[in-house]
Amino acid sequence: MVDPITLEVIQERLISTVREMRGTLARVAYSSVLYEARDFSCVVMNARGEAVAQSEDNPGHIIPLPWSVRIAIERFRDDINPGDVILINDPYSGGTHLNDVAVICPVFVGGRLLLFPAIRAHWADVGGMTPGSLSGTSTEIFQEGVRIPPIKIYEGGKLMRGVADLMFANMRVEPERRGDLQAMIETCRTAERRIHEMAAKFGIDGLLEAIDVILDRTEAQIRELIGRVPDGVYVYEDYLDASGTTDDPVLLKTRIEVAGTDVHVDFTGTAAQVAGPINASLAVTTTAVFTILKTVLDPDLPVNQGAFRPVRVTAPEGTILNARFPAACGGFAEIRRRTQSVVMGALSRALPDAIAGDVKGSANHCYVGGLDPETNSHFIFYEYPAGGTGGYLEADGSSAFRSFDEGDFSSIQPVESIENELPLVIERTALRTDSGGPGRTRGGLGIERDVRVATARASYSVLSDRCIIPPFGLHGGGAGAPNSFTYRHAGVELQPGKIPGKATGCPVVRGDVVLMRSAGGGGYGDPLARDPERVHDDVRLGFVTARGAADAYGVVFAPDGAVDAAATAALRASLVLQRCNLTVAAHDAASGEYSHGRRYVQVHPSTAKRFGLPEGTPIEIVVPVGAPLRAWVKLNDALASDAVWIGAEGAAMIGTAPGNAVRLRALALGFAVAPKAAAPKPAPASEAVSA
Repeated sequence: MVDPITLEVIQERLISTVREMRGTLARVAYSSVLYEARDFSCVVMNARGEAVAQSEDNPGHIIPLPWSVRIAIERFRDDINPGDVILINDPYSGGTHLNDVAVICPVFVGGRLLLFPAIRAHWADVGGMTPGSLSGTSTEIFQEGVRIPPIKIYEGGKLMRGVADLMFANMRVEPERRGDLQAMIETCRTAERRIHEMAAKFGIDGLLEAIDVILDRTEAQIRELIGRVPDGVYVYEDYLDASGTTDDPVLLKTRIEVAGTDVHVDFTGTAAQVAGPINASLAVTTTAVFTILKTVLDPDLPVNQGAFRPVRVTAPEGTILNARFPAACGGFAEIRRRTQSVVMGALSRALPDAIAGDVKGSANHCYVGGLDPETNSHFIFYEYPAGGTGGYLEADGSSAFRSFDEGDFSSIQPVESIENELPLVIERTALRTDSGGPGRTRGGLGIERDVRVATARASYSVLSDRCIIPPFGLHGGGAGAPNSFTYRHAGVELQPGKIPGKATGCPVVRGDVVLMRSAGGGGYGDPLARDPERVHDDVRLGFVTARGAADAYGVVFAPDGAVDAAATAALRASLVLQRCNLTVAAHDAASGEYSHGRRYVQVHPSTAKRFGLPEGTPIEIVVPVGAPLRAWVKLNDALASDAVWIGAEGAAMIGTAPGNAVRLRALALGFAVAPKAAAPKPAPASEAVSA
């Protein structure tokens, strides 16, 4: 039996080991993606492939890693030996996307396999059809780079040179890739030394016993917290913008059943896997579910395998949340975020005070790369601009912030590092005015970043989401502004691809400016209930324009700039009267709720005309408690003019029923159809180089 003091010491030493790994890798990594952006995560796992300790790490990296370790254990069985180093990036073996490469190092003490220090780090390029590997239009995984199943890159302490040469020969900026691999391995060696020290101090059996107790204790703690959630079934749905090869929205559905201290999350009804990059494995889907539950229940609870045990996640095989090979998986982070959104939406009625508005919505992968003629070497600029988090019960959301599922990633790449190392110039970085979703508490703001190309030619790729369908608000709060990733050529702003947020290798030339506009978070509560003086502060600080203050918050300013209380009260009363408040009509099973992957609601033509909601208009069905339901308008002249037909399933999602009142609100989408990008003029022959 481990005494309580020793137990705490061991737990903190394990976490400290992970923190030392993080500090080490940030110091010795070769690529700015690791040493500046910190796009990596570290973990220690036991010999069963269970997560034992992590620290300020990205759950999107860490939570799937035990899947990879268990697959590696099964693959090699008794052929795991001291000095081995296992490499893996396969999404279908507990990976995420191909750029996230995992290094797994077995640690033996006294001839006994004790623990696995492991790192999952984003490599700036792993091959594929565009610099940076991530493509908004890939249709199968072969286009996304080198797929690495569990392999030994070191065996018995000896580098498998042929394996390494074959792998790196198919990646851009080879010296950087080799350097990052070696940095990751040496970082794991640092953890190995600390594990040997712990085994010497506490004994092998004592250390392993303590770890088992820590896992069991964490399980008991999370079960106690789950037990406070009201038993019941909670359902919701949300959409990804598009697959990348079509512009149709892609549906996600969830059903959460809470029974005692167990949670079952079922994604039956979610869209089938697509010929585009927005597919993911069940490991990624499970990660998204657990991240939200952990964040809501207790952000400070240690993260280890014990916390995962009460949660069961199912998704039909062959869907975007449990895809089959060879589906492209580059947009796993987009999938993870939308999965988090639907889980938040479902829980917003179970725990209305604990859920915030939707976050910025996406990983926002932006790549500019090519061959720089001045250095005669390839370069890759990788940026993933942070955005706003959702407003919540106590306060406004955070601006330009990496959200709760991204560890300590940096919000933006430093200007000095970019301009010193790459043929690019940062022209502007600023908060994005009016991007935060309006609410009693406002969503945080996104950012604006303008990057000018300073080489003859390069390519621009984007893999993002929430560029069309914006982040939702809660309890009547409005949506945040959607993402926007465009570029300016010859003074004209253009989309880099046919579908917003999905582009591959768009050519850009010297003087073109890449324009990054990240999404704001969703608002929380009725915007007309926001304190006018807080709106005044927002306008003074440049967070909201005077026009936005009037339109979204009903706040009017006097000539001296102060709030005009009387005019504000009058405008707010007028805005309330203009709202489209309707009564839910009786359900008719003969009428389908979906068409072409979209949910439809029905209103009378006179209602549509009165409130400016023509057929096909995207709308939100707003209810006092919980997340809104997104849908598109259909006309039905058989309905009463004050009625809306939602359908039984849709009504259940938002906790309403026939005879209840709901509010329809037009949803301002991002670019519905991207303008056709004009091809940049070729560079002069003296400057032309291959990208």
